Amino acid sequence: MREDLLHFIWKYRKLPLEGLVTSNNLEIEILEVGVHNHLAGPDFFNAKIHIGGQLWAGNVEIHIKSSDWYVHGHERDSNYNNVILHVVWEDDATVFRSDESEMPTLELKPYIPDYLLDNYQSLFDKRHKRFINCEKDIGQIDPFVFRNWLDRLYFERLEGKSLLVQSLLKESKNNWEQVLFTLLLKNFGSKINGESFSSLGRVLDFSIIRKIQNDPFKLESVFFGLAGLLGSDSITDIHYTNLNKEYGYLKTKYQLNDEGVQRPEFFKLRPANFPTIRLSQLANLYGSHPNLFSEVMGASNITEIYSIFTISASAYWDTHFTFGKESRRNTKKLTKVFINLLIINTLIPLKFCYAKHTGKEVNEEITMLASQLKKEENTIIKSFGDHRSKVENALESQALLQLYNEYCTKNRCLDCAVGTILLNRNN
Repeated sequence: MREDLLHFIWKYRKLPLEGLVTSNNLEIEILEVGVHNHLAGPDFFNAKIHIGGQLWAGNVEIHIKSSDWYVHGHERDSNYNNVILHVVWEDDATVFRSDESEMPTLELKPYIPDYLLDNYQSLFDKRHKRFINCEKDIGQIDPFVFRNWLDRLYFERLEGKSLLVQSLLKESKNNWEQVLFTLLLKNFGSKINGESFSSLGRVLDFSIIRKIQNDPFKLESVFFGLAGLLGSDSITDIHYTNLNKEYGYLKTKYQLNDEGVQRPEFFKLRPANFPTIRLSQLANLYGSHPNLFSEVMGASNITEIYSIFTISASAYWDTHFTFGKESRRNTKKLTKVFINLLIINTLIPLKFCYAKHTGKEVNEEITMLASQLKKEENTIIKSFGDHRSKVENALESQALLQLYNEYCTKNRCLDCAVGTILLNRNN
């Protein structure tokens, strides 16, 4: 027995609503179970309960055993003075309040149906688990119910992503263009160089971008210079030399400081993801779209966004992946797969936050955008597809990542729509 099941039983009234009595045979009538508290203090606030014919309003505390009241030291904590009912699985000790009055106790064990306990034990039986607790049964959940749960999970994931946006807004003093710039840097850097590129965004004020963005060469020189990719005496490539010279001039003019910028990595990256290529592509994105923030916030469909992000690295990179070393000619365009990741991880979260900031309703637009994007490909999404129906799009794959990371791996089955349905089955 675990307390989370007792919380579930109390919160959703999975016990008889008539015939309840305390350990001292006082009749109990539950009017309101209260508000579930996930922080410190009693488990449910503001409950209303008739106990022995007397109406009580206050808090409810839940334990496995009555004696846990003393194990947790609640008798010394004033936060528990307003507890009106102690709900336990097993009543093994008499509990007294600080004024020495006896605490009314409801023992749940006699009231809980066997099917609920059997379902609970089956759900958390680890012996045959390979992926998630409900892997044998998740495919039986009604598609309509499951889809609604995925919609909720998707926006829950967006709320989580908005924490970074809010943090960047605070750092930039509510400069939305600076936030977009830093988020794009992070996601152009992907997993390996995301933090490195982000650090560049934190030292480079967007006002400088505005002044030089009409010349992608200048932008590249600043990006490469701050990232520590210039300054070598051993590279004699003319393009490299010109970039180095331009960066030296701009560094002095704008008093640029690379302190705190992490040098990006090339190791373990495919050449198309080299920091040289990605930073050049980003420079050309801003060079081609002087009002990038307004454009992406105004884009309401995938076609418009693809149009904005259909850009390439500078011509030099057609025959290079690194400075001074030629390669077979190939235009370094942003692929649709990469643009999709930018939409998922940068544009949609920013649209979501900006809409809340301006009081605009964009949930339907965001749902449509995410539903038009292809799903991500990884082992988690594949495993869900193996145990349930095929994953169709990015909204579903993002929602399933939220489900797996925030519910399945943390055994939060009783907070999950799937777990709740499986727990309530009586067959």
